[in-house]
Amino acid sequence: MKNILWHSLLPVSLWIAGCTAKSQTNPEEASDRVLPVTRVVARDTVLMHEYVSDIQAVRNVEIRARVSGFLDKIYVDEGKEVKKGQLLFAINDEEYKAELAKARANRQSAIAEAKTAELGLDRVRMLVDKKVISKTELEVAKSKLNAARARINEARSAESNAAIRLSYAHIRAPFNGIIDRIPLKAGSLIEEGTLLTSVSDNKAVYTYFNVSEGEYLEYVKTRQENPNRNTREVSLMLADGSLYGHTGKIETMEGQFDASTGSIAFRAKFPNPDKLLKHGATGTIRLANRIQNALIIPQKAVFEIQDKNYVFVVDENNTVTMKNFVPKTRFSHFYIVESGLEPGEKIVYEGIQEIRDGLQIVPQMVGLDSLLADAG
Repeated sequence: MKNILWHSLLPVSLWIAGCTAKSQTNPEEASDRVLPVTRVVARDTVLMHEYVSDIQAVRNVEIRARVSGFLDKIYVDEGKEVKKGQLLFAINDEEYKAELAKARANRQSAIAEAKTAELGLDRVRMLVDKKVISKTELEVAKSKLNAARARINEARSAESNAAIRLSYAHIRAPFNGIIDRIPLKAGSLIEEGTLLTSVSDNKAVYTYFNVSEGEYLEYVKTRQENPNRNTREVSLMLADGSLYGHTGKIETMEGQFDASTGSIAFRAKFPNPDKLLKHGATGTIRLANRIQNALIIPQKAVFEIQDKNYVFVVDENNTVTMKNFVPKTRFSHFYIVESGLEPGEKIVYEGIQEIRDGLQIVPQMVGLDSLLADAG
């Protein structure tokens, strides 16, 4: 009888326990959660990209010796401005003056030989006309004159070469610029090709920076969509974090991508009237790309599952549903949507870790403008 009673009471006790458990869990599931919700909006957006850049003078050349000898004089100091044609260095030129004098003497000797050969030709021609000697002697005299004239040309070439080598003993500035370090001192024995210094033309500078393929396409499309806007302008952040006082312009880019990095190099030019920027310095380029009708969502609303991006979309019944989307790019604390979402859709902004697919919530609307303002 006791066994029968125990078996008969067991289903009732289980039913009561189930009801008790349900009464403990359902209130949490059934209670609506108040969560901030925002709308997917489309608007024109300016994306600011930053790139580490190398700064180079528009012209920077090494000054090297073109002849060997002792460095006699140094006419400039390191870091000083020079003008085009200004004398910078002098190499002892006695040897090269002697070479030039010898070359001039050889030229004069060749001219005299040619004059003698010319007179000899006239004499031979007269004798041939009188049939005193054969015509063969006339051909020989002509050949001697041609050889003498060839030696004149050879002597002139040697003289010109000697004059050029003498001029190389005096090194002058190739353009207006600033002198770099001078490693040698007066009296040093130098060889042909020895580095004497460098000259930098810093009136303007080039900045080189590498752009990823995606951002390159973004830049090109921005220029195509905004042909009347000056989309080539860039700004420069200096090493101390300050903004350089002049804007630059993108002038050109390389013809192909670097296979190892997947990037392409851009070149921008900046004016440098105060000579603040130096050759070899570094900075950060800031490039603004304008995107029209970009779909913007906050980063807090996004979560990843197996390398895919999702948000919780809120329907008319305030029920949340997971939805996959493809991001185009990210800026600050926001995503720009490539596909998967439509303007006007409501998405959960915060608290996505506390909800699941199919749950009902109490939406508390948050304007995207306020989120953008807070991020700015």
